[in-house]
Amino acid sequence: MTAIPIGITVNGEDHTFPEPISVRALLDTLNLPCQGVAVAVDGALFPKSRWDEPVGRGWEIEVLTAVQGG
Repeated sequence: MTAIPIGITVNGEDHTFPEPISVRALLDTLNLPCQGVAVAVDGALFPKSRWDEPVGRGWEIEVLTAVQGG
């Protein structure tokens, strides 16, 4: 059986992965930080407790960092 590539969008850029990948592994693969960030999937917060679950095909993911300001 041939694996079907997983296509997702991260911070507005399209990416394709040859096999299922978790959110945590995705961040690592794309050299994005795992600390001090929030992840949103299709506009909704994706809790850190679920980061080891596989990413779904077609997900739109935003990795958000906190910015101090005043």
